[in-house]
Amino acid sequence: MKVLDLRCAHGHAFEGWFASERDFASQQEHQMVACPLCADTAVTRLPSAPRLNLGASAPAQQPTGPATHGAARDDMPGGEGAVAMQQLWLQAVRHVMSRTEDVGERFTEEARRIHYGEAPSRGIRGQATAEQRAALADEGIETVALPVPPGLDGPAH
Repeated sequence: MKVLDLRCAHGHAFEGWFASERDFASQQEHQMVACPLCADTAVTRLPSAPRLNLGASAPAQQPTGPATHGAARDDMPGGEGAVAMQQLWLQAVRHVMSRTEDVGERFTEEARRIHYGEAPSRGIRGQATAEQRAALADEGIETVALPVPPGLDGPAH
């Protein structure tokens, strides 16, 4: 199993697990490798140090120099701080999705029904345009636009 450090054209860093180098190349050629945050298929492989398991008797090797993960530093786009923020954002999106009901394109209608007491109060999510969200705000109905990465927009597990 090969674990590769990858980055999309928008600077999102992530890991990909592949059976072999050939498997990665084939999937990338067929645009099957996509960023989990933005679904961009313009993915490049980042340089990474091999991870060696030398056994319990060998002392742990500490990285030297300013970089501790490939060429990324905390103060660079895609650095460890950015990766940690991406992970927290994905965790928050999963949390919201697992605790809300997907009402799809009926979002504005259902939000109004809940607001005016015509439907039980509950957390919902769905699709609404900026104009629809503005109209809801004019009625005193608060909403939050939350972009959901492709792949997470199916049933929550």
